[in-house]
This record gives sequence, structure tokens and C-alpha cells, in this order.
Amino acid sequence: MRIGELAQRVGVSTDTVRFYERSGWLPPPARRDNDYREYGDADADHLRLLIDLRRLDVPLDDAARIASWCHSGHCAEATSELPRLIADRRTVIADRIAGLQALDATLSGLERHLRSRPDLPVLARGDACCDAADAVATAGGACACCAPAAVPDGTGAAS
Repeated sequence: MRIGELAQRVGVSTDTVRFYERSGWLPPPARRDNDYREYGDADADHLRLLIDLRRLDVPLDDAARIASWCHSGHCAEATSELPRLIADRRTVIADRIAGLQALDATLSGLERHLRSRPDLPVLARGDACCDAADAVATAGGACACCAPAAVPDGTGAAS
């Protein structure tokens, strides 16, 4: 099959096929007399596995290594390495989820704060900064509009 047929069969663009081939992650195909690429079923299987591993967010070098092992008879290596790669991806994803949840909590608090203050000026007249910007900079809790008033500490200085 030609490059367009391979791309369509696997569900990628011809540019993607060329990228993987140029980068060495897809073995170079045989060439016809007219210099057109000639791919076979094994190439389609190899590329499909490579693309499927990438869709699982497996890093490209690792995905290419697994695909190469699978299509060169080194199934034991692929079978033993793939669970580790999946565990690594799950750890990275769990860390990303935790970070996004923390960000969501911060945004939620900031949104609640800003909505509770409909009179909060977005831009203070004549000032370079405003209470809204202060709230964003302090992650929604200690801006000038709602910071606790300074309480004297007995020495004459505010704490």
C-alpha cells in the first residue's frame, strides 16, 4: 500500500507517517521503481501500535521501542516493559490531577471572593494596581479589601 492508504488505514495524516519515518520510529519502507513508498500490513500494525501507545501518553521514544520490540519478535521485552511504562504514566497523571484539583480549589475560592464583592473595583482610579489584582496575586484570600486590620502588639507597632 502507498503512504496515503497506510495513513488512512491507521487514521493519521501522511505528514504523520513521514514524521515517524523521518525520525526513525517507523522503519523505512521499500520503494517502488518510481520511488513511491510501499508499505505492508506489518508496517500498518507497527504504526497503529505506535500511535495507540502515544494516545496513552507514552513518551515517543518508549512507544517506538515497544512497537519495535513487538514487531521484531522481542515480545518478552515488550511484555515486561509495558506495565512499568503504564505505571509511570499513571503516576504522572495522578500528579497532574492533584495539581489541577489544587488549582481548581484556588480558582473557586478566588471566584467566590470576587463574586462576594460586587463593588470591588477592577481598576482603582489613579492607582497602578487594584484590589482585584491584589486578590489574584494573593490567591484569593488576603487582598487589601478583606485582609484583617492590623492589631497593635503592645509595642506601639502594628502586627
